Parts: sequence; structure tokens; C-alpha cells
Amino acid sequence: MKAKVTIRLKSGVLDPQGAAVRAALTSLGFTAVGDARVGKVIELDLGTEDREEAQRMLDQMCTRLLANPVMEEYKFELQEGQLQGGQG
Repeated sequence: MKAKVTIRLKSGVLDPQGAAVRAALTSLGFTAVGDARVGKVIELDLGTEDREEAQRMLDQMCTRLLANPVMEEYKFELQEGQLQGGQG
């Protein structure tokens, strides 16, 4: 089973990277952008086909290592087979 974990700063936490992205987009003429938040995506091959076990593993991975629960929130998606990458 494959997993895609998305981690981002909680609302209310200052995001300097997001502010820099917003400023750069504005300078490129994309003035309609009101806010930008930057996060990270981690793709994992969990080595199990048991959905409940995968969810337990992901919760533990996120709270113990991948995300800082004080400042960040996370969500994950489970998929069977390979995760697709690329543009679009």
C-alpha cells in the first residue's frame, strides 16, 4: 500500500516561505493571490495491504517524526499500487 502524507503549518502559524512565494507571484503579475502557504508532501511505500494497520502506522510516523504537532497539521491518503508523479 502506498501513502501520500501532506504536512503544512497550522493556520495562525507564521509562514515565511509562503509570504516569499506570495511576494514573488505578485511581482510576476499574479496580484489576485491573497495568501500562500508552503508545506511538504512525503510519499511512502508501507509494505502492508491492511488499511487499518497502514493508518495506525501513518499516525505514529506523523506524530513521532514527520510532523511537529505543535506547529503543523497533517493528512494522508492511502492508495493501492504505485503513486503517480509528474506535472499536472
